[in-house]
Amino acid sequence: MSSTAPIRIRLFAGLREQAGWSERQWASTERDGAAAMPTPAQLWQALQLPGSLAAVRIAVNHQFADTDTPLQPGDELAFLPPISGG
Repeated sequence: MSSTAPIRIRLFAGLREQAGWSERQWASTERDGAAAMPTPAQLWQALQLPGSLAAVRIAVNHQFADTDTPLQPGDELAFLPPISGG
């Protein structure tokens, strides 16, 4: 039996304040001997994060990514709210 590294989930700015937390770990689940890894969109729903994902930027391992990017064990997933200002 092998262990897989969890996904590190980070929230920034207004998202952090609305959710009441800044960082969590998400452990993968095993199905038929293979780890079932979620997408950012699936984690957004599972964590019941506030607001619409459509207005949020997503980064995986410090690189901007799409909502349906497959995540891997040990990845860092960041949700960044829209930034306004000048």
